[in-house]
Amino acid sequence: MSKIIVHIITLLIVFITTTTFAQNSKVKGYRIEGDEIVFSFDKRDYKKVTKNNFGAEKDFKDIDINNVVVAGEFNNWSLKKWRMVKLNENNYELRKKIEDFTDEFSWEFKFVINNYYWAEPSRDAINISKATKNEKNLNVYNLNFTTAYVDENGNATFNLNGFKEADKVILSGTFNRWNEDYFKMIPTIDGWKLTLQLKPGEYEYKFIVDGKWMEDPTNNLKNRNEFDGYNSVIKIYKWVTFHLNTNSDAKKVILTGSFNNWDENNYKMIRTKNGWEYTLKLYGGKYHYKFIVDDYWITDPYNPVKEFDYDGNINSVCIVK
Repeated sequence: MSKIIVHIITLLIVFITTTTFAQNSKVKGYRIEGDEIVFSFDKRDYKKVTKNNFGAEKDFKDIDINNVVVAGEFNNWSLKKWRMVKLNENNYELRKKIEDFTDEFSWEFKFVINNYYWAEPSRDAINISKATKNEKNLNVYNLNFTTAYVDENGNATFNLNGFKEADKVILSGTFNRWNEDYFKMIPTIDGWKLTLQLKPGEYEYKFIVDGKWMEDPTNNLKNRNEFDGYNSVIKIYKWVTFHLNTNSDAKKVILTGSFNNWDENNYKMIRTKNGWEYTLKLYGGKYHYKFIVDDYWITDPYNPVKEFDYDGNINSVCIVK
């Protein structure tokens, strides 16, 4: 019994230490608050600025700050568009909705001083990557952020059983550009665990156990990678309800679209007091769809977003993100 108690106490100490370390990890430039990404600039974190793509440095203390802008892949590296709000002498912030960042799950960015100088991040930040242009190294670094974040109530739980003697296990994948430090897993009685909140989509991932990369041994869904090996795959779905609040006198309404290869029979909509509805789970992306009302095809009358397909047909559009 005493050995069991000692083991539990040790595990709790490791858990608390690991959790505290994870919370204090040097992620710079942003944080997640609810459904928002908060870009945060603290001038005390920066020692150097550059003013061109070749890394010619200047001391940060020599710059009088008039404004700070967030520039990145998401706004085509604009030096003016995303101006931050000054909170006090040292701090600036800018809030954006996570849902505003579509298609990609991870983005590179940087802070721009006075619409001219690039604030150079310190090397101790774990969310940095080498800056490149036209596949050439610029000898400076960018910050990066991911829309994935740790959340004990999140929609994706990763487990690795065993490896209890490991010092460190990292979860790395396409959701964080294969960062080798960012998502530190938490030790459990059975092994290691981490829960993330991910946007709908398909992701590849691996575990890094004390520096050694490995697939998820309990997940048979895999994709071959460029190293002649395999990455594990997880698909995150979102429940989406389609409504047709007309044609209440119809005998039958079918939902069809690119999500079911335009099947004309399977997705029979359910009659409601307002019309018809059907709920299905989809992962992130853009889908074309239509309703078949008593064998007559129509677009969604309440959805103004429509596109032509390759055959010249006009379809309603649903974007899941």
